[in-house]
Amino acid sequence: MSHDHAHGGGHDHSHGHVHGAAAALTRALVLTLAFAFVEVVVGALAGSLALVSDAAHMLVDSGALALAAFAQRLAARPRTASHTFGYRRAEVLAAAISGGALFTASIGIILEAMSRLRTPHEVHGDWMLATATMGLIVNIASGAVLMREAQASINVRAALAHVMADAAGSVAAIAASIAVLKFDWPQADAAASILISVLILWGASKLIRESAAILMEQAPSGVSAADIEATIRATPGVRDLHDLHVWTISDGFPVVTVHVVLDGQSHGTGVAREVSERVARNHGIEHCTVQPEAVLEAEAPLPLRPRASSGRTT
Repeated sequence: MSHDHAHGGGHDHSHGHVHGAAAALTRALVLTLAFAFVEVVVGALAGSLALVSDAAHMLVDSGALALAAFAQRLAARPRTASHTFGYRRAEVLAAAISGGALFTASIGIILEAMSRLRTPHEVHGDWMLATATMGLIVNIASGAVLMREAQASINVRAALAHVMADAAGSVAAIAASIAVLKFDWPQADAAASILISVLILWGASKLIRESAAILMEQAPSGVSAADIEATIRATPGVRDLHDLHVWTISDGFPVVTVHVVLDGQSHGTGVAREVSERVARNHGIEHCTVQPEAVLEAEAPLPLRPRASSGRTT
């Protein structure tokens, strides 16, 4: 039985974006963590739930950024005998954990804010305004650092979602502080907290769905398994196909595997190579594993091999 495999592209995938993403995540972590401690102290002294909630999110984000930076560096490690695809999926796991942490923190803030709407607390609007403005500047700086690497990694996009949610939180806190100062409306603080949390819940849900799609080995977004099947069937030398699988190892690393039944006129290695090249050219998927099979191999059960004799013949 012939089992030829052809792989479009190569096995050595560039990790340049991985190192760049790790550096960006580390810089964003330093900025976010430094200001989170400032904001939580001022928020507690000013009695502002909006600042405390924004600080809580920034602390959660700091943990998420630390996890993301670790996962990104882990993803850069070469593959091993036991991890034949390497550690690229670590960044997807980090993104899923990050989204779950955001979701949980937001629910807690909403519950506390609803309580404060019923029983308003005194809020120092001037402290709140100054700190929220500083927070917005820090979040914009962190977002700018991450933006350059966001397209290359779901892990970085997860971190960017955290930072942009914090930026939205800072804007809401600024608006609430103005309402407290100008209109003496302390409930604005709790209302801003709810708005911040709802925005973050939306981003967290999207992040969890995107991570789950990869972990559940769903076909990549924008890739049609039916179109890939049509491309393979149109390849000269292919009579039929089965066991077509299309999934993603990690963000930007789609994979196709397929068994093709030969028409009996073409060489298996040449057909496998042509299938891989067509999938790469038409669908942008360079990692394609093709196993060609003769007609009898595809339709008939495997023959039983005679058991080797255990003794010597005389």
